[in-house]
Amino acid sequence: MKREELNYQLPSELVAQRPLEDRASSRMLVLGRRDGSMADRLFCELPELLNGDELLVLNNARVVPARLFGKRAGVHSQPSSRATRGEHLSGTVEVFLVRNLGGDTWEALVRPGRKMPVGERVIFGESGLEAEITGCGELGLRTIRLTAKRGGSIPQLVEQIGHVPLPPYIEREDELTDRERYQTVFAKIAGAVAAPTAGLHFTPKILDEIRVRGAEICELTLDVGLGTFQPIHEEDLANHKMHAESYEIPKETAARISAARREGRSILAIGTTVVRALENSAQLAHEAGEQHLLQAGRAEATLFITPGFEFRVVDALLTNFHLPGSTLLALVSAFAGKENVMAAYRHAIEKRYRFYSYGDCMLIR
Repeated sequence: MKREELNYQLPSELVAQRPLEDRASSRMLVLGRRDGSMADRLFCELPELLNGDELLVLNNARVVPARLFGKRAGVHSQPSSRATRGEHLSGTVEVFLVRNLGGDTWEALVRPGRKMPVGERVIFGESGLEAEITGCGELGLRTIRLTAKRGGSIPQLVEQIGHVPLPPYIEREDELTDRERYQTVFAKIAGAVAAPTAGLHFTPKILDEIRVRGAEICELTLDVGLGTFQPIHEEDLANHKMHAESYEIPKETAARISAARREGRSILAIGTTVVRALENSAQLAHEAGEQHLLQAGRAEATLFITPGFEFRVVDALLTNFHLPGSTLLALVSAFAGKENVMAAYRHAIEKRYRFYSYGDCMLIR
């Protein structure tokens, strides 16, 4: 499949710059996965649209305020020249945490990156938090080690001084309200650097109504990172390499999903990150010749889902609208058919739906 097949023209005013006052008041386009039928609804109507026997799977990843701004402090144990010290004092460095590699070590994007060799340190104001570049990788990534020079908890320091990593199509600086609104109401496990945006529409009231309806809800964790928002640079999608994202499927969640599959109940994934975790896990179980539908526990998702993919787990999907030529639009097209999805996007543009992270959503079933 060619990247250009996933292109569409979106008026800039349809890119949602801020969330609605009420999370559940978003519009929801209901798309028939097989027949391409469409209906304009509201997200708050989701509970009544359910049959009542579905199993909803949520991503409970919590977004880290992953954008850190500091000053260069030179290479560790090497004195800096007078000119270099002036550059350190005047130049701001952005460290964007991408993926936790364990403990205080992260993969990160560093800007400006070319002037930042291994051993270079970054000091983040008066917080006592420092970063040292310990390695260079693909896609411009750096490996960094965070240190709290005055003691204390590194996660707490990041929470205090970090900025919410809003996507670049939100053309404003992050605000205090984004710390709550760019987070799902069920977010628990810190580690994501982008929100699982389909989950942003839920409220505690909606979750209660879904349970009253008779549907089950379970959770997994996928640390949304570069694999989700990395652009496709290759013209042929077959040549695109996905960046790994860590996920964990609890044993209870795996058991409940397997039970739902045996009983013929629909498995509704809340967001493309849930689809990626479940289908990656199912593929691993299949390749290992296991009898279980899923492999419970922690793993790395490297699966790139494109049209022609055979879905083993997911029956229905709630998802936001995605960027042209993106891996997420490729996944949705694989799930519902490219023609159906592109027709739905044309309909959404005509009907003035709000797009992307803070925008409206689609229910595909």
